[in-house]
Amino acid sequence: MAPGSSILTLLLLLLGVLGTPALGNPGPLEDVVIDRYYIPKICLREVQMGDFIRYHYNGTFKDGKKFDSSYDRGATVAGVVGVGRLITGMDRGLQGMCVNERRHLIVPPHLGYGSIGVAGLIPPDATLYFDVVLLDIWNKNDQLQITTLSKPERCNRTVENSDFVRYHYNGTLLDGTPFDSSYSKDSTYDTYVGTGWLIKGMDQGLLGMCAGEKRSIIIPPFLAYGEKGYGTVIPPQASLVFSVLLVDFHNPKDGIFVERLEVPAPCKRRAASGDFVRYHYNGTLMDGTLFDSSYSRNHTYDTYIGKGYIIPGMDQGLQGVCVGERRRVVIPPHLAYGENGAGNKIPGSAVLIFDVHVIDFHNPEDPVEIETVYQPEGCNVTTRDRDFVRYHYNCSLLDGTKLFSSHDYEKPQEVTLGTNKVIEGLNSGLLNMCPGERRVLIIPPHLGHGESGARGVPGSAVLRFEVELVSMEEGDWLGFEVPSNPSHDSVISPLSPLQFSTFIKTQVAEGKGRLMPSSDPEKIIADMFTNQDRNQDGKITSEELKLKTDEDQEKVHEEL
Repeated sequence: MAPGSSILTLLLLLLGVLGTPALGNPGPLEDVVIDRYYIPKICLREVQMGDFIRYHYNGTFKDGKKFDSSYDRGATVAGVVGVGRLITGMDRGLQGMCVNERRHLIVPPHLGYGSIGVAGLIPPDATLYFDVVLLDIWNKNDQLQITTLSKPERCNRTVENSDFVRYHYNGTLLDGTPFDSSYSKDSTYDTYVGTGWLIKGMDQGLLGMCAGEKRSIIIPPFLAYGEKGYGTVIPPQASLVFSVLLVDFHNPKDGIFVERLEVPAPCKRRAASGDFVRYHYNGTLMDGTLFDSSYSRNHTYDTYIGKGYIIPGMDQGLQGVCVGERRRVVIPPHLAYGENGAGNKIPGSAVLIFDVHVIDFHNPEDPVEIETVYQPEGCNVTTRDRDFVRYHYNCSLLDGTKLFSSHDYEKPQEVTLGTNKVIEGLNSGLLNMCPGERRVLIIPPHLGHGESGARGVPGSAVLRFEVELVSMEEGDWLGFEVPSNPSHDSVISPLSPLQFSTFIKTQVAEGKGRLMPSSDPEKIIADMFTNQDRNQDGKITSEELKLKTDEDQEKVHEEL
């Protein structure tokens, strides 16, 4: 290239940069210049003709001087795209935008305010520069957008109109700006569905949910707060996004729901009103939150059913249980703790779930239940009160928990029947038995160890005994048996313990009485002395020397 041509080229370039009209000016812009300087990673929807949008903007001239700003007014701009309500350049510049996208727009005069401008604000033939962020987009044909985020495996029931629901939520605008949250209030939002207490979109969005389900619900403005918005937190014509966790729900017409998880076979008897039931339980809310457990206290919950001692739902839920049964009882709040809840662990209007394991139950009118397992042939002589018996036994709770066993010792248990030395139910169960006979006895607590229980025996526990009668000795054993009226007048009175022992042994030697069978006769005689010494002065007179059956006694049960 010739040197002259190089200089000319450089001059033309310089003039073009300086904007000399006669040399290379590109002329006015033909269309909007769009710079998409921020595009969100997720763009679920782009602006199209006819969409309603909300956006913020700053408007400046080429020199940077601001002529308008929605930020300065403290309010977003809302309008419909492509219907002539915006300047043409803005209509075109907003096409295809995503929520939260940011654009620089350069709008030439003929797509802005043209040769007329806006008096006092925008001069004629002004090129306009806009910095825009899109905040919301919707269309009049939009529907509710529901996305299930998580759902429990078991879902026996879903929300219907007229149900009362308890749910947590986070509420944001479409651009992610938060406006409300139940979590910040540390309380669920509680309301009826389909009765007009909620915005239409939420009424619809909660339908079909399971307890424990999480959903994202996007609600267009015409199903939310519309043109008016709500206070200062929800602008007019705002789409709303709710992240919802359904905690629980019920219907005011609900009764309890019982699920039998494990029913032992056989089940000879089922609990009814008036029975006293001992059971373990875990109590949870529908979202699985544990609010109480008898296991944590290592003690059953013991109560009568059908008498109003417990919440109505549990009163109903324990009807018909078998010993050893496991069942789940779902109780609506109107059969539990109602709108007020209980303490700080059971919220108002909460549905409660009890997983129950029935340990035993009885009725205060129950007798001893006797089942003969084996009876030898030729059973002609059977036990009666005052007989001395030897027997083996295994004692357990009805859930199989072992308590005591004579097999843990070297010899069988010994007792004289009818002397209040064993619990009343066991005494009854040992009557009318033959040596060698085996029985199973079910003894209710009022014939056992009562409400207080005993060492190793829970209060109000029903006991199961497996007994085998080893041997028996007939007789009327009360220390010693006197076949005929003893001659008390011949006794030198008063008697010391040694003199009393000599007297008893003499009676036995002369055939005038028999000592109770025992491995320790001296202990028997010492016990007799204590029992006969009415005034506890350490001596026995003729008046005090008489059979214990001659006076009324208070029954005292000894532990096994």
